[in-house]
Amino acid sequence: MLWDALYSSAFDKVRRNIGKIGGVLLAYNTNIDAIKYLDSADLERRINSVRKDEIMRYSEELPEKITSVEQLLGGILWSVKRGKAAELFVESCTVRFYMRRWGWDELRMGGQVGIMANLLGGVYNVPVIAHVPQVSRLQADLFKDGPIYVPKVEDGKLRLVHPKEFQADEENCIHYIYEFPRGFRVLDFESPRENRFIGAADDYNPNVYIRPEFREHFGEIAGRARLAIISGLQTLTRENYREPFGEMKRHLEILGERNVPVHLEFAFTADEKVRKALVEILGSFHSVGLNEVELASIMEVMEEKGLAEKLLADDPVDPIAVTEAMLRLAERTGVRRIHFHTYGYYLALTDYKGEFVRDALLFAALAAAAKAKLGDVRSIDDVVKAMDVPVNEKAGAVEERLAREYGMKNGIAEIDGYQLSFVPTKIVARPRSTVGIGDTISSSAFVGEFALR
Repeated sequence: MLWDALYSSAFDKVRRNIGKIGGVLLAYNTNIDAIKYLDSADLERRINSVRKDEIMRYSEELPEKITSVEQLLGGILWSVKRGKAAELFVESCTVRFYMRRWGWDELRMGGQVGIMANLLGGVYNVPVIAHVPQVSRLQADLFKDGPIYVPKVEDGKLRLVHPKEFQADEENCIHYIYEFPRGFRVLDFESPRENRFIGAADDYNPNVYIRPEFREHFGEIAGRARLAIISGLQTLTRENYREPFGEMKRHLEILGERNVPVHLEFAFTADEKVRKALVEILGSFHSVGLNEVELASIMEVMEEKGLAEKLLADDPVDPIAVTEAMLRLAERTGVRRIHFHTYGYYLALTDYKGEFVRDALLFAALAAAAKAKLGDVRSIDDVVKAMDVPVNEKAGAVEERLAREYGMKNGIAEIDGYQLSFVPTKIVARPRSTVGIGDTISSSAFVGEFALR
């Protein structure tokens, strides 16, 4: 089949060339994920023990942050009902204590930076420089071996060391992740697909704390990077976003002076003012990655309400609505690359052309399937173990629509001076976990694209 051959070819190309990538700078969020696999009887008991009407209200509309147990449980139901991920900052100490008593089933590396560092450095062997807000012993131990570095300043001089060699004992930053499988039932809710709800319960990442090493030595750090990925802005609010945004703008200027392409990994951002600020600064990035919930939230602040509704109306997501939204975003901001990922297919809109864009998406889809299938990808050769995972059958209808509308052939079309690239993804029927799959997709596609240039 066409797509099987393209998948195999794309993997071979990226594996041959990924060693040519120089250092990748990753900022700003790293944490520890405390993962709880939800049990329907336990969750229902918890729902019935507090104000159920309040929980139902928040299951329909997410709050901006969590200040009560009802908001936590309502947020979990919001994700279950839609089969979609969401992340909210847990402000209340009472709720944090409630989550800690609820417990977890396992601890893993968390935060977009942490997950990407372990993938790029620990699996692909691409050198990375990571911003780790708090280098606790537990946090450091969760990093894989490989060319993963954090800046350390000694006697005024910058050194890059593996987190395990940092020799600090800073605070643990814990995020509580409530995972559920496809078909998970609680009350009258049934999840259409596997996903999770995240309660962020640390005070460093939600405020985008930037370490003094990065503030004082960023020019030197940036000089060692060839690519950069910025993430972790999603829990900022109108009250606290100005200072980290100011520092981020300074970083973008320094990276821009050195011609370092920067990718923004978007995540659901509850605060509308922060979303607007992100749209305004998006032109300073080379690339942005997002899913349908995140793209719809951007369309809302761009006053494209009808388009936002279309993005959330159908399953699979209407690819024509996605393309229209990406075009509006590109024209409004000037961002050169928009990578859209959803369950079943990916799209990329670029102001440059070439099969390497599509091939990088194929490599990313294979890496995501490998992570879902294996749980932990240990080397780049593990990625090819997902070749036997079937391509999403429903994506055929998506491809046909794109072919009718834009004349797409072999996953590539031209529209309004942009190239639109499409790939159907491989679907793992019973994934080991969904945590980190989006970060795997976006970092693999971004770095893979530059490996193929």
